[in-house]
Amino acid sequence: MNVLSFLIPVSVTLGLLGLAGFVWTLRSRQYDDPEGDRERVLDDRWDDEPRS
Repeated sequence: MNVLSFLIPVSVTLGLLGLAGFVWTLRSRQYDDPEGDRERVLDDRWDDEPRS
């Protein structure tokens, strides 16, 4: 039981650090790529059918 009193706060702290890192990446707009999406639509390499 003494181990749980150590592991539970450590796991909660690591979870909060991971959540804070994810929120930071969202706020710094690291997942936005409008130019890349626009160019991939017109690129033939990304078609659903394989090349023949």
